[in-house]
Amino acid sequence: MVSDLKTAYCKTPLGIAEIIGNDDGVQSVSVLNEDEVFEKKQNDNLPLPLKNCVQQLNEYFEGTRKDFSVKLNPQGTKFQQKVWNALLDIPFGRTKSYLDQSKKLGDVKAIRAVASANGKNPIWILIPCHRVIGSDGSLTGYAGGTWRKKWLLEHESGSKQQSLF
Repeated sequence: MVSDLKTAYCKTPLGIAEIIGNDDGVQSVSVLNEDEVFEKKQNDNLPLPLKNCVQQLNEYFEGTRKDFSVKLNPQGTKFQQKVWNALLDIPFGRTKSYLDQSKKLGDVKAIRAVASANGKNPIWILIPCHRVIGSDGSLTGYAGGTWRKKWLLEHESGSKQQSLF
């Protein structure tokens, strides 16, 4: 039987991560602004994938984790799933262009569709769409804001980052 979705929160240097999922895996991780969650309370009875996600996000931001082993269960079309799976292959500290991703998926003409699927990625950081940049090296669109994308890429490059919240 599928359990009801639960929500967990994790304070990060970029805002509060809202993690939604159940025993089947994490369905979404999004970043909220501080003032959006003051009234929300942590649920103590969380499924294991959510507990693992909170722990691993904390380790990522502490600089002690480069890979995630959280059970994921993102919801999307077959094409979106294919694009998100390809994002998982981009190593920590590296970037790829949208064109690189389109080529990897077998269709250079699908660059806009790939970019659109990246933009609909429901799992912040764990599915690393922040590692995809423009062919010219520009930090093109990012659902969490390009300032967060810049922060994450610098964090992964080994630069010492300041908490913004």
